[in-house]
Amino acid sequence: MPRLGLASFRRRILFRGVFLLLATATIALALVLLKEEKERSYQNYRQNFGRTQAEVLARLRHPAGLLALLNPRVQDDVTPLRPLMLPYGALDFDDQNKAQQAVEMAGCSVRYPDDSSICVAIGNNPYAGGFIYLVGRFAAGELVPRERGALDLDTVHRAAVSLNIRGQTIKWVAPFEALSDPGAALARGRLTGFEDTGEPTLASGARPVRDFRGWLWQSGRCIDADATPPACPRRAFFSIRLPVEAFREALFAGPRPVWPPADLDTIRVHMQMFAPGSDKPLFDSNAAGAVPPPSLDDLRKALLPGETLTVRKAQDAKQAPLVLKGEEEAELTSPLIARLIRQLPVEGASLPPPAREIVTTPVGRYEVTLEGDARGIERGLSAVATRVSWYVAAMLAAIALAWLLIEVGLIRRIAVLTKRAAAVSYNVQDARADQRIGRIDLSDLRGSDELGILAGSLADLLQRVKDDVQREELRAQQERDMLQAVGHEILSPLQSLMVLHPQPGDAGHRYVQRMQQAVKVLYGQASPTEALQAAHLEVGTIDLDEFLHHVASNAHFAGIDNVRYERRGEPVIVRADEFSLEDVVTHVLRNADRHRHAGTAITMSLSMDAPGLATVTIHNQGAPIAEPLLERVFEYGVSGAGAGAEAPSTGQRGQGLFVARTYMNKMGGTIEACNEPGGVNLVLNLQLAP
Repeated sequence: MPRLGLASFRRRILFRGVFLLLATATIALALVLLKEEKERSYQNYRQNFGRTQAEVLARLRHPAGLLALLNPRVQDDVTPLRPLMLPYGALDFDDQNKAQQAVEMAGCSVRYPDDSSICVAIGNNPYAGGFIYLVGRFAAGELVPRERGALDLDTVHRAAVSLNIRGQTIKWVAPFEALSDPGAALARGRLTGFEDTGEPTLASGARPVRDFRGWLWQSGRCIDADATPPACPRRAFFSIRLPVEAFREALFAGPRPVWPPADLDTIRVHMQMFAPGSDKPLFDSNAAGAVPPPSLDDLRKALLPGETLTVRKAQDAKQAPLVLKGEEEAELTSPLIARLIRQLPVEGASLPPPAREIVTTPVGRYEVTLEGDARGIERGLSAVATRVSWYVAAMLAAIALAWLLIEVGLIRRIAVLTKRAAAVSYNVQDARADQRIGRIDLSDLRGSDELGILAGSLADLLQRVKDDVQREELRAQQERDMLQAVGHEILSPLQSLMVLHPQPGDAGHRYVQRMQQAVKVLYGQASPTEALQAAHLEVGTIDLDEFLHHVASNAHFAGIDNVRYERRGEPVIVRADEFSLEDVVTHVLRNADRHRHAGTAITMSLSMDAPGLATVTIHNQGAPIAEPLLERVFEYGVSGAGAGAEAPSTGQRGQGLFVARTYMNKMGGTIEACNEPGGVNLVLNLQLAP
């Protein structure tokens, strides 16, 4: 194999460089897009930061937000209920619409799965009387009122309320007393409060609690639109004011009352609404599944990941501030990508300064601070980049796979083909080209694709080159054998002449010897194949019967004795060259003479079994021709001996039968050999003359 220069690797270097550039460009594109996305994320964050601040302040300044500010403590358990401080001084509990609107705006209601609700709250003004308000709704059938003076409460709709405050429990029972006419579109009545003694009936002479006030309204429409009143459940709305003596005492205990009360979070309120004749309440404030009212903790949803909202009371620096942080998205992030995003330099990667605002409430001023965090931006970007990184990895894997397939399936095969083609060019110039080319194998590169076809073509070309080299060697050998064939053909008639001039003293004998010597000098100097192929025969017509009789009669002059032929007695005219046909028969007779058993005759027969053909059969008794040589016996260099040796040691060159077949072909005839019991037949077929 010759050593190849750098130029032969140029295309491969270029190809690999292109794939490397493609992979580098893919990574660079991902980094550029990541950098731009980081810049865009910071810009969007600065814009969204202002919107988040405005949204948070708007929600805090809304009555629901003020309610959350005034009640910052978030309890895990919703029930039993605790009073909340409203952003209002007091509730107009006597008016259904005003009370309902105030409760809905403040968002203080606790909601239950059956769509009932209740708000337990106090006003933010201590001088409004120090009451606890219970406002809510429930579903019930047509309300059954208590008649004035009736003592049995089991037969009417009634409310049971208990208040646990500062170690004591106060209970009220409030039956419904109708104030509207029966069948009115809106039933309206009073809830008159009595001290609850645990008995189902009121004591004789029981008087209502003076400051207990309650109202109950019921809509005339059924909750289910397909049902018809009055038996169907309908929506009922209640509004109750509970008198709290402990609050009143606190108003006058000192020069300035403390409001809200410090123990407000320890107060417990429980309310139930019963139907007539039932111990199971229609509504129970301690029912399972209660949903608490909105709190400051709900503001987390408005915060972006990483943002921090701090709420502290401006007048009380000792009070621990409430700190809320934006919810982090639990997404899969790669630490390597997160580190890469942090290292990417971008312009304008600065956060807005913390935003501070003051929110004024009836009980004081609150300082609200909103701070951003770059880590939140980078974590969000890392989560997105981690998801996109799979696509980038897939693109790089596709590039690597394409390179691997082309490298293994194409480039390496091209490299091998190039080296072997260079070896062909190098070795074909060597003196041992026939040997060195033979060692170059391209069979492993053959295939149905382009390279396989190219390798196959090159392999075929190598075979042709090798054949040409061998042919040239054979041509040189054939040129040396040409004179051998000429000498061989001349020696045959010269030997006959020697029979005619056997005496050494005969002048003709001397000249025949000189001619034989001259032929022997030339022997081996020409190719018999080319000499015989170039020979020109004068094909005419002869009487084959007469010709065979003549050959058989004169065979002893050529040194072939005991040749027999039985004449047909009629002419058989065939197309042939007389002298060439005589050479053919003579060569066949010489071959038969060499291989017949001693003392046996050589017989010739003539027949016309096939239409248009005359068949001459020459038979000798002797060893049969080996089966593999029956077809090859007429090739040059193959002996017709029974052993079938191709390089006989008896001095025979295997040329006579080759000459016989060549002449027969030129005369339009054929010759073939076949084994018969006890001998061999050589069959000559000649065309009959028209």
